Amino acid sequence: MLYAVWISLCAIAFVALRGAEDPSRRHGRILSNDAAVRAVNVLGKEYEAVHVGYAKKGEAGSEDRWVVLCDRKPHTRLKAAMVVELRASDGAVIAVRRAGD
Repeated sequence: MLYAVWISLCAIAFVALRGAEDPSRRHGRILSNDAAVRAVNVLGKEYEAVHVGYAKKGEAGSEDRWVVLCDRKPHTRLKAAMVVELRASDGAVIAVRRAGD
């Protein structure tokens, strides 16, 4: 009986919380997965995001941003890699450059 009540409680909580904000995500910032998708959309489907990093204001930039490293498909060992910098607050493109530049 206790097991059935516990399953019911979990199911109710799952349905009630499915649209809730993630408490671990900082407010005013897009998710890293969203940044990767936006970077690939900027470069085109022939690229794939291979790494996403977060850089705070002052770390070689004037605002908080996502730095997305993308490589051409099939992978080129980063010989044709591109870097897309996106504003962390709304995902707007700040810069697109070749990796290493």
